[in-house]
Amino acid sequence: MSRSNTAAIAGLTLAALLGLSACDTVGLLPEAAPAPAAAAAPPLQPVPEQLLADVRILSADDMEGRDTGSPGGERARAYIVSRLEAIGIAAPPMGRLQPFAAEVPTRTGPKRYAGTNILGLIPGTRVPDRYIVISAHYDHVGTRDGLIYNGADDNASGVATMLEIATRLKAQPPEHSVIIVAFDGEERGLIGAKHFVQAPPVPLTSIALNLNFDMTARAEADGHLWVTGTWQHPTLRPMLESVTAVGPVSLAFGKDTPQDTGANNWVEASDHGAFFKAGIPFLYLGVDYHPDYHRPSDDFERITPSVFASATEVAVSAFRALDRAMDR
Repeated sequence: MSRSNTAAIAGLTLAALLGLSACDTVGLLPEAAPAPAAAAAPPLQPVPEQLLADVRILSADDMEGRDTGSPGGERARAYIVSRLEAIGIAAPPMGRLQPFAAEVPTRTGPKRYAGTNILGLIPGTRVPDRYIVISAHYDHVGTRDGLIYNGADDNASGVATMLEIATRLKAQPPEHSVIIVAFDGEERGLIGAKHFVQAPPVPLTSIALNLNFDMTARAEADGHLWVTGTWQHPTLRPMLESVTAVGPVSLAFGKDTPQDTGANNWVEASDHGAFFKAGIPFLYLGVDYHPDYHRPSDDFERITPSVFASATEVAVSAFRALDRAMDR
């Protein structure tokens, strides 16, 4: 996750540590209220083995932090392509891969990055000419001073959640057509997402929603998978208020109002920011900051499997609720 355009995160000197072009701050304002309590939470679901395997593989040392344009990033891309093909997710007419290049300002001057987005297409049964873009970025910040920033939660977790949803949609097709996108270059300024909206595989007017996942694994601190974007798109909130908690994880709404400032405002914090700028409805689902954010300690071993599985089940339910209710 980038969550940029602010000063420094309290206690974390990220710019100095990582050499990124911008870094974040943790806001101190009160959060929006969690989603209203619904019926009793369903029991914990078994942890899908593939869900954990996807995070473990993508955040392994041999991925070298998955920086955009790096050999580790190429290995991560090959793995995600293999997973989409194993699930049986077809490529859109423009192809499986969407390469791009962009010049990014850094502390030492402009740097050019060449990256590649990964695409999949699942036809809808009720509204096939309207698309929900389900996205998660697969890049992270690479290595620094000999340390590997594995990015297990940021954002191997979001990719794994996205792949689990793709698996479910292959078995039970969605009502809207779905474009699956694993974005590259998020950590370098959302450059993959910006290219996608500049050169989309379908007309932008046919995209009903971007549902973006970034950091979905570690909800232990507050038990929430946060939903950002319902302040901008209030008609979407009622569609999600019936989504029940799974185990310890429930939806909460916020981090998107004019009163949410700095790093406490996530409207442009990840790839959904490119859709927001393009005037396309968006929702972002992710957990709050934790001490391993953008540190070498963001490793697979820090993830509690049952909590991650619960968050992914909530994410699946959120997609299904939106897919049922939109375009009625």
